[in-house]
Amino acid sequence: MYAAVDFSQLSLMDALDLAVMIEIEALERYKLFAEQLGHRYPNDAGSVFSTMCQNEEKHADQLFQRREALFGDKPVAVKRDDIFDVEAPDVGSIRWNISPFEAFQIALSSEEKALAFYEEALPYVTDPEVQTLFTELRDEEKEHVDMVNKAIAGLPPEARVGIEDQDQD
Repeated sequence: MYAAVDFSQLSLMDALDLAVMIEIEALERYKLFAEQLGHRYPNDAGSVFSTMCQNEEKHADQLFQRREALFGDKPVAVKRDDIFDVEAPDVGSIRWNISPFEAFQIALSSEEKALAFYEEALPYVTDPEVQTLFTELRDEEKEHVDMVNKAIAGLPPEARVGIEDQDQD
């Protein structure tokens, strides 16, 4: 995870823009994974990444609408280069034969990274509105971690089996 941002200087608009960028970065990475894997059968690893893509898109849209309602079309001051893998899964974390369980483990790790980002940033935030936003985003990331953990707990045993393992029967 990387963010080249001075949190003590963030305005609410900049914080919203940063949060949108973080969600879009994760969305794009999940979309890449889903496209690379394709869909072989219902609830496969590609499906996991497609679902995560939908979740990230929904969250990005909510944050963008909030930003637009407050600040209209004011230009974005933070840059995409200011973040790297804050919530996005590592590019090299998938294989062609990944199991749904492993896909959920990748998603869990990404949600935990986002949670850690907001927890680590909060002590440096000086603007009360930004502090409120980052607290809200941290709490949402906690909910996402819980959601992924529940999904993992509900997986059937066969979800832990990768594709090459199925061929060996």
